[in-house]
Formats: sequence, structure tokens, C-alpha cells
Amino acid sequence: MKTLVLSAFLTSVALTAQDLSELERDAKALEIYLQDQKDHEEHCPTLRWEQPSLDTYKKELTSQLPEGCK
Repeated sequence: MKTLVLSAFLTSVALTAQDLSELERDAKALEIYLQDQKDHEEHCPTLRWEQPSLDTYKKELTSQLPEGCK
């Protein structure tokens, strides 16, 4: 339940990396990482893409999908 509330909070507010605690940033990065995996599989599975490491997501807090995918 707490994860669901945290997830809802993080997705409902546009935040920058500086606005989040380390734990919140890690949770948001993981959420985006997993969403990118799902979106790539659903929207552009034939497009060759090597997903960046989770550390990249932690730094950027944005989708890392290539242009034209999604």
C-alpha cells in the first residue's frame, strides 16, 4: 500500500532530482526503468535498443527510450 501511494505521488507531480530524497529518487528511477522496458516491448519491439543502466535513470529521471518509440 505504501508503495502504491508513493508511486501515485511521484507520478502526479513533476519533480527534479534535486526535489527528491535519495530513496524517492531511486524509487522513481526504478519505476521509469521498468516502464521503459514495458513500453519498448509494447510499442517498438523491432527497434534495436540497449537499455541504459539504472544509474542513468537515477541521474536523469526521464525515459531513455529512443526517438520514435512510444
